[in-house]
Amino acid sequence: MRKYRFKQVEKYIELFRKLNEGVYEELKNDNLAKCSEYLQIAQQRAIDLGTLIEDSEGLGHPTVGVLEQFCEELYQINEEVLSERGLSPDSAKLRLDSIVNKIDKSANSEIKQQKLVVFLPYKASMWDSLESVWMALDAEEDTTALVIPIPYFDKNPDGSMKEMHYEGNDYPDNVPITSFEKFDFEGAHPDEIYIHNPYDDMNFVTSVHPFFYTENLKKYTDKLIYIPYFVLAEPDLDNLTDEVIKHYRGFVLTKGVVNSHEVRVQSEAMKKVYVMILTEHFGADTRAAWEDRIKGTGSPKFEKLKRMKREEQEIPEDWLRLMKKPDGSMKKVILYNTSVVSLLNQEQKMIDKIKDALEVFKECKDDVTLLWRPHPLIKATLDSMIPELAKQYEEIVRNYRAEGWGIYDDTPDMDRAIIISDAYYGDSSSIVQLYETLEKPIMIQNVDVLEKEEV
Repeated sequence: MRKYRFKQVEKYIELFRKLNEGVYEELKNDNLAKCSEYLQIAQQRAIDLGTLIEDSEGLGHPTVGVLEQFCEELYQINEEVLSERGLSPDSAKLRLDSIVNKIDKSANSEIKQQKLVVFLPYKASMWDSLESVWMALDAEEDTTALVIPIPYFDKNPDGSMKEMHYEGNDYPDNVPITSFEKFDFEGAHPDEIYIHNPYDDMNFVTSVHPFFYTENLKKYTDKLIYIPYFVLAEPDLDNLTDEVIKHYRGFVLTKGVVNSHEVRVQSEAMKKVYVMILTEHFGADTRAAWEDRIKGTGSPKFEKLKRMKREEQEIPEDWLRLMKKPDGSMKKVILYNTSVVSLLNQEQKMIDKIKDALEVFKECKDDVTLLWRPHPLIKATLDSMIPELAKQYEEIVRNYRAEGWGIYDDTPDMDRAIIISDAYYGDSSSIVQLYETLEKPIMIQNVDVLEKEEV
């Protein structure tokens, strides 16, 4: 039986105890008619509970047998109450409490509870933020853990939805996929739903399908759990300037954080930042609630990287060709990461910087392999917010790929790029935080510094 269904069983048992108490009190007050009414209500509810259990567990379930005994006892007590001889309140309560305790014990020992957990990733490249949690729950005998990739849309500059994207075919082979179109959220009522996109309609560039906004999702589960798809620079709690807090606020004050029953962030220090910002926004009297809701349990993204080994990665043949020197030895691989934020903030300067960086690495291609992995939402962001830069950016990408001297990584597997590369160059982003855990060299690019006079 599903755990959320078992809660109904527990409610029935609690009702039986209250009715028993009512029978006791009415007998003490010599109100036999009311006492008889309570006994009849208990009998009908026992029948209802038996039907619920049989629908879930099948005919002949042991707990249904105990409920039948309960019904017989209720009938006998009702007959005795209405007889000339009568029945003492203590005797009635003792008999009723005894059989209800048997129902409780039987239900908890004989009804096997099953938990249904649903994961709703939207971009396959961000699956690593949920993967280890799914793996752990999927291994539990009493848990069914479903992965249901959900569709998302790019947005027009006016905020309206553009084309829909669905990446359900891009997940690892070991991850069984359930169709979002075939899953009945209302009927199934998952015990837990995990998400990694907190923005709902607040993102100017993309949006998950409105059905999957957190305000709606929490109607269909007992526990909505949000785990960020990103990791942030660890906060220095002794040096939280207004500028730093403003930066964090954009990640904290989202609908996913506010609407979820639980939020799991990358560290205890980050939890303190979340609680501080949420308390400042919603009032001091909400602190205890946020302290309970926000968990500093760590990011699954870190866990996945720690499990991965370079020699186990499947590297495409065309990548390997670029990574090897003519003598068969391996070149150093530099992961070049360009972020959405840098393009939005620096615009043309960032376009020029990308051109410059590519020219520099092109000159070093005999000794170094460039693995350029731009943020997957750059194109959609530029199309939506800075369309005049979109054509320039697309031309850079098109030329780079056509020349074929470096790797262009637009696959869903960001972690592979981190593992197979030897050093990082590019923008300050969540990838930097992941890279630091591997203790590899990191250099943040400066858009104000160009190596070439002309770009």
